Formats: sequence, structure tokens, C-alpha cells
Amino acid sequence: MNNLARITNLEATNETTSIKHKYSQFTLHYDEKYKAAWYYMHATPRPCFSSQLLDELNEFADNIKEEMRLSNQSKYDYLILASSVENTFNLGGDLAVFLELIKARNDKELLNYAVKCINVLYHNITHLDSELTTIGLVQGDALGGGFEGALASNVLIAEKGTKLGLPEVLFNLFPGMGAYSLLSRKVGATKAEEIILSGQLYSAEELYEMGVIDILAEKGEGEMEVYRYIKSASRKANSYEAIRKVKDICNPISYQELYDITKVWVDAALKLSEKDLRMMEKLVIRQTANQA
Repeated sequence: MNNLARITNLEATNETTSIKHKYSQFTLHYDEKYKAAWYYMHATPRPCFSSQLLDELNEFADNIKEEMRLSNQSKYDYLILASSVENTFNLGGDLAVFLELIKARNDKELLNYAVKCINVLYHNITHLDSELTTIGLVQGDALGGGFEGALASNVLIAEKGTKLGLPEVLFNLFPGMGAYSLLSRKVGATKAEEIILSGQLYSAEELYEMGVIDILAEKGEGEMEVYRYIKSASRKANSYEAIRKVKDICNPISYQELYDITKVWVDAALKLSEKDLRMMEKLVIRQTANQA
């Protein structure tokens, strides 16, 4: 049974309704009972952050903001980012595009792509400058920018057995769209650097023990775990809302911080050697092998 079928079969979501939409890279459902919007990524031709997926996610965030304004912030309490691609959450940045732009020495378009990425992350980090809560649900591999995208959510839920990691160091680069900012605030600077420079894939269980993942779900129970969280938060709404505000105060991530880091990433990308680019080409093949 796929993710969308599971969600409509959950007892907790009998009031889930489908929203008419114009997005092609993700599928959107709105649960009226819990004021929750679920959006399941299925980017093509690869399950990564294609430029089109990034554009649609940023448009979606703007549309949600407008709906919140018109409803006086009463329509949404939760936004849940997930994936409908089997065994894959998101494989990160579009390496085929990176290769093309690096070989062309096109720093302007590299930065434009990176800015689209940090816009998506910043919407999630700041929960759209509203009272809602963003949730990342990882039920398959989350690599590179996919891991960063999940980390940007206010609450990160992952199923046991999933793999998450930052492999950019394998081709002599680093994850430049928020990984260090997000990880260092969760596990400290030293551990964040260790995770990034290792290039290692970690199990959800390992990352839960480190404090990177907030909630560890049993395999196949990710959606149910989201609703358990929502129900718990609803029972203690004042406490949960206050803690979220405290976290925003104590661990702020500014847009300028993310932007300055992406500029370092662009400079570093343009310094890659032919050997590094050949390694990236091999990873492009792996990304393509996981087509949606």
C-alpha cells in the first residue's frame, strides 16, 4: 500500500480530503479535522530537488501564506513534508544540473539554484512566519539536500531502517544549503562537522540516539506517528506553542546566514577537479537509477 493510500485508511484521518491543485512534482492533501496539509514529493526525472520541484515548493509556501492571511491564520496548524517515491524521501540536489553548471563555470545559475533551495528551507525553519508547525516525515533514503530539507522541519520524524546522510564530501564538496546551520543547533558544532565530513550514511536509529531525529517511528507507521504527535500537541497546545517560540528565540537561523553559506558553496563547487567531477558523474547515475 502506498503512502497516500495509507493516509486515507487511517482511522485518525477519516476527514482527509484531496485538494485541487496545479502542482506536478508533489501531491497535496488537506486534513480538515487536524488542519494539516500533507505534501508528498515525486520529482521527475529523478527523486531529487529539481529546479521545478523547488519552484513549486516555494510557490506552495507563498500560497499557504496567502490562505493563512485570508483565513486569519486559522486554516493550517501543520504542514507535513513527505514522499510518495518508494524507499526514497529525496536524494538531494540535482547533480546533473550541478555538473552542467560547474563545467560551464556558471556561478550565477549555481547561486540561483542554491537560493531556491534555501528559500524552501527557510519557509520550513520559520514555519512560514506563522503559528503552524512544520513536520518532516522520512520513510525512505534522505541524502544530501534531502537530509537538509528534512532537518529544516520543526519536527523530524523518521521510520526505522531509513538511511540519512550527507555524501557531498565524496566528490570534495560540502552540503551548502543549511546542513551545518541545522545540525550544529541540534547536536553541536563538533558533531555537525563530524557528520558532514564523514560522508557516511546513518540509520534513523543512530540519528535518533544522537538527537538529530525527534521521533523514531516503526517501519510503516510514519503517518500514524505524525498523528500521535499532533494529538499530543493538541492536548498540550499552549506548552507546545510556547516551546516552539522558545526554540525560535534560542536557536535562530537567519536568512542571511543561509545565503552567505550558499555563496561559499558556489565558490567551492567551482574549484572541483576533473577527478571530483567524475565522481559526481557516478552519483548522477545512481540518482537516475532511482527515478520516480
